[in-house]
Amino acid sequence: MTPRVLPIVALGNPVLRQVGRDLAPAEILSKDVQQLIERMRETMRRAPGVGLAAPQIGLSVNLAVVEDRPENLDDMEPEERAKKDREAVPFHVLVNPRLEVVDAVPIRFFEGCLSLSGFVAVVARARAVRVQALDHRASPVTIDAHGWYARILQHETDHLNGIVYVDRMETRTFMSADDHAVQWAGMPVEIVRGALDASRPLP
Repeated sequence: MTPRVLPIVALGNPVLRQVGRDLAPAEILSKDVQQLIERMRETMRRAPGVGLAAPQIGLSVNLAVVEDRPENLDDMEPEERAKKDREAVPFHVLVNPRLEVVDAVPIRFFEGCLSLSGFVAVVARARAVRVQALDHRASPVTIDAHGWYARILQHETDHLNGIVYVDRMETRTFMSADDHAVQWAGMPVEIVRGALDASRPLP
């Protein structure tokens, strides 16, 4: 039986601004949390998305699921995949993650969020990170990630700390996803930033 899809809460819900609670190993292994993981996986896939954090379904706990499926890359040109340093990522679970920046060089791309559907903006993220966490079996894991995978991990761990991508975005690049597709699809981010004068400070 397919797990039931969970409702995704929208920006403005206070749970998205709370710091999540760590889960004990016994909680992770409980039937309730194991079922929650399955429902989060189905919710993420149906949305569709490449990550989903527990606050996004109304729970202030430090749990996230991540998956960048091969079919997500099917329509991407090889040049775009290379520019974004994007490869498929198998499904996995992060519990109580702690993120360390390994390569702080800022990489800028458009980002969106399931809790702010229909909008995107340019966000600078660290090129490479290391995440230490527990997996779905409550076993310790260490993940070294770069490129798009590192971006996903930063986005999801932000959620667990009450941070949403709009807190980090270049505000002049904020736009509807539809306008982005019509006006800027395929354009290098630096050209878009320049056209929108994204680096201009406010008076």
